Amino acid sequence: MATKKKFYAVAKGKQTGIFTNWAETKALIDGFPGARYKGFATKDEAQQWLNGDQTIRTPKSKTKTSKATSRSPDEPTESIVVYTDGGSRNTGNVNGGHVKKQDKAAWAYLVKANGQQYSGSEGEFGATNNRMEIMALIKALEWINANLDSKADIAIVADSQYVLNAIQKHWIAGWKRRGWRRGSGQPLANSELWQQLDRLLAQFPHLHYYWTKGHATNEGNVFVDSLLNQTMDRMETGAKTPKGQSTASTSEKPAKKVYTKKDIQPDNHQQSVDAIKKSLEKLEWYND
Repeated sequence: MATKKKFYAVAKGKQTGIFTNWAETKALIDGFPGARYKGFATKDEAQQWLNGDQTIRTPKSKTKTSKATSRSPDEPTESIVVYTDGGSRNTGNVNGGHVKKQDKAAWAYLVKANGQQYSGSEGEFGATNNRMEIMALIKALEWINANLDSKADIAIVADSQYVLNAIQKHWIAGWKRRGWRRGSGQPLANSELWQQLDRLLAQFPHLHYYWTKGHATNEGNVFVDSLLNQTMDRMETGAKTPKGQSTASTSEKPAKKVYTKKDIQPDNHQQSVDAIKKSLEKLEWYND
C-alpha cells in the first residue's frame, strides 16, 4: 500500500531541501543534532513549511500530553495505534551488574493505520533496556511523521513506566528546565534521546497513552516483544545490526545462484569436454 506522503522537507540535517525518498531522507537526519524534518502530501506544502521553518521563529510552547485514559490498552479507538518495546540481554539487568559492550539490545515498534500495519526493529550492542524503550518510541514517531498524519488521534501503547511517566508526569519538562539534568544536578542518562523525543512530541498534538503489562495478553505488545527478540537473535558480535522494515509491503529478490566446485564435477569419467566448458562458463572461469 502506498503511503500518503511523498515529499520530505528537511530544514536541519546533513543536507537541507525537499526529497521524495524516505530512505534518503532518513540518512540525512540520522545522527544529526536537532534535526528538523516533516513529510507532506504535496511539494508546495513541503516548500511552504520549509520556508516558514527557516525564516520564522515562533515562541516555544509546552508539549501537550493527554491525560491517562481509563480505556483498555487492548481496545484503543484512535485512528493510528502504536505499540513500542525495548529490551536487552545484558548483565546490567541483574543486581550489581553492568552493561558490557558485547551485550545485545534492541527496540521494535508496530504501527496500525488504515487497515495496514508497519513495523521496524534494530539492534545495538552495549545498550540498556531503558535506552531501547526510548528509541522504540522515537523511531515510531519519526516513521509516522514522515508517512502518516502527525495531527491524527494516535494511541501509544507501551509497557515502559519509565517512558510513559517521563511524558505524562512532565519529567521531561523538568529535565529541560534544568539543562537536561536530574533534580540532584547529576547528568541525565540518555539525555540526547530525551531531547530528540521532546522535539518530536511537540509535532503530535493528539497523543493518547496506554500502559499495558509486558509480555502478557496484549497482542500488539507481544508482537513487538517477539520482533525485538528476533532482532537480537540475528545479532552477531562485530556484525552490522539487523534493520527493521515495513510489514505492509515486502519484496524479496531471488537469491543469486552460487556455483561451487561440486557443480562442475563430472557425473562419471565419460563426461564430455563441452559439458565441462559449460560448467566453467557458469563460474566465469572460461572465456572462449
